[in-house]
This record gives sequence, structure tokens and C-alpha cells, in this order.
Amino acid sequence: MAHAAIQTAIRLIYPPRCTLCGGLVDSDHGLCGPCWRDTPVISGLVCDTCGVPLPGTDAGTPEHCDDCLRVARPWDHGRAALLYRDNARRLVLALKHGDRHDIVRLATRWMAQAAGPLLAADTLIAPVPLHRLRLLSRRFNQSALLAQGLARVTGHAYCPDLLLRRKRTKTLDGLGFEARFSMLQDAITVHPRRATLLHNRPVLLVDDVMTSGATLSASAQACHAAGASGVAILTLARVAKDT
Repeated sequence: MAHAAIQTAIRLIYPPRCTLCGGLVDSDHGLCGPCWRDTPVISGLVCDTCGVPLPGTDAGTPEHCDDCLRVARPWDHGRAALLYRDNARRLVLALKHGDRHDIVRLATRWMAQAAGPLLAADTLIAPVPLHRLRLLSRRFNQSALLAQGLARVTGHAYCPDLLLRRKRTKTLDGLGFEARFSMLQDAITVHPRRATLLHNRPVLLVDDVMTSGATLSASAQACHAAGASGVAILTLARVAKDT
């Protein structure tokens, strides 16, 4: 009774606010109606490899987008929660550069829904790594926050330092497809003290955004080299070509 009264008093003083615009909402870590309408949540038929939405209806058989038909992906399946535009882009940038860690609670609920087909009972969840110098300057790895939140929601095992980024690469922003993949060649490896966790076990790699898939490819290749039985990928958002 006392706890409920305290919670009621707190809500009267600090009512729930929309994660994006700050307007009043019914519950914490949610969006108001207008912000929800401008948030491109992915649903329906999607590419089985990267999660981008596809035209048509889901007939229960795997479908693939043009990019994933053109480029060999070193992972088995993939999903994304949002399209990287409008409010999805605002959320990603606020988390990545605005220290808005409160976004993780909302984001991982969407990601958990998208991750359903990817998760087996023994799946190990791990983030795409940052180089230690970039981690030092940024102070956190947004992909690790998302992976940790996803593990908490789904109840799966989580390893924050499964992978190491041993080469400090320049930012990939503005680079073409081939340049991104070339720059990340041999840049990511499995942490030597975590390799036993991967043996004969499926892994779900988590990142904030997929553009070309170069970082996820390097991470997936490292997992396969260490003996993972399968690799899937999950991102908060997927960059997609305008149609």
C-alpha cells in the first residue's frame, strides 16, 4: 500500500513523458500518438538476411532483398526493428551521440519483437565492438547497451566483450560499399578468453544500424572462425534505399 502510494505521488510530480517530444503519455519509456505515427517500425514481409521490408505478403518462405542477393552475407538470418529515417533516425542519433540511455528501454522492446525468429534457447547475445580508443572517447558502446537490454528482456545469455576491434579504423560514414568492407578486413576478432563460449553455439550479433553490413560481416566471420554453430544479426535500424 505504502509503495503504491509513493509511486502514485511520484507520477503526479513527474508524469510519464514521450521519449521523443516530451509530451505526456500513459506510461514510462513510450511514445505519444504523433511520434508513434512517424516512427517507421518494420512489419510484414522482410528480407530474411537483413530484415529490410519487402513488397508482398509473407507466405512463410524466406525472401531476400537485392543487396543480400548481390552480396554474400556470412550470417544465417537477420532482422531490424526500424527503418533508419524520420523518428528512428532521431532515436538512434540521440542514443549514440546524445547520451540518451533512456532510449534503450523502448528500443529493446521493439528489437525483442523482431528477434523472435532468431533466438534459440542457447543463443548467446553479443554486441558489435568499438575500438578501445573510440570507446574511451565516447564512454559507452551503444550496441552493447542494446545487446544488454535485449538479453534482459529475452532472458538469454549475454557477453559484452565477446568480440574485440583490434584495428582502429576511420569512420565509415561517406564511404562506398567496397571501401567499407576493405577497411574492416581483419579488424575484428573473438576475445581469446571468450572463445570457449562460442564453440558449437549460436550467436546473435547486435548493432544499432546496418548500412552496408561491413561491420556485421567482419563480426560474423570472427564468430564462425571461433567455432560458432550459427550467426544471426539484429539491428535497431536498417538503412534502406528509397523506393
